[in-house]
Amino acid sequence: MFKIVILILFVFTSGFNIIAQDNSNLSAKKNETQLENYIYDITVLDMNSQEIKLSDYAGKVLMIVNVASECGYTPHYEGLEEIYKEYNQKGFEILAFPCNDFGGQEPGTNEQIQNFCSSNYGVTFKLFDKVKIVGSEKSPLYEKLTTNSVTESGDVKWNFEKFLISKEGKIVARYRSKVEPTDQKVIASIEQELAK
Repeated sequence: MFKIVILILFVFTSGFNIIAQDNSNLSAKKNETQLENYIYDITVLDMNSQEIKLSDYAGKVLMIVNVASECGYTPHYEGLEEIYKEYNQKGFEILAFPCNDFGGQEPGTNEQIQNFCSSNYGVTFKLFDKVKIVGSEKSPLYEKLTTNSVTESGDVKWNFEKFLISKEGKIVARYRSKVEPTDQKVIASIEQELAK
């Protein structure tokens, strides 16, 4: 009888240890996934080559978009500026990253890009240093944006692809180039994130 009690206790405690290990593994995986979907650990360069920590935008809803001056989608600048003006005072920011990876459609210098955006589209949201977003030199930001477990994975396919980021720095939505910045589903997502 005594041996049976010992055996039952052994099985019970072993099972408890296995459950505890499983829970700890689940917790570790959850933390890993959260980090994978989280952009605040990344630093980028602005157009003046100043380092900007994305954690500086904590508490803001962000739209990250790769832009180009000579693209069929370049008029999206108008829609981007429109939603920026509409929602900026409510805690919305647009972070635009010029990129020459698609058809060589952003050949200019940072200064030329900035002048083009302000004179042609009256852009007032922040423009950043030109980045590589495909291939072996892909920026760490775009590595994370295109491999997270929340939105569709895979490389950006063209200019003006948009990623929506929550106030906590988590990637929450992805919109391909053909989706206008003023599309109702984009607006609904921005408003939903701002309301949280």
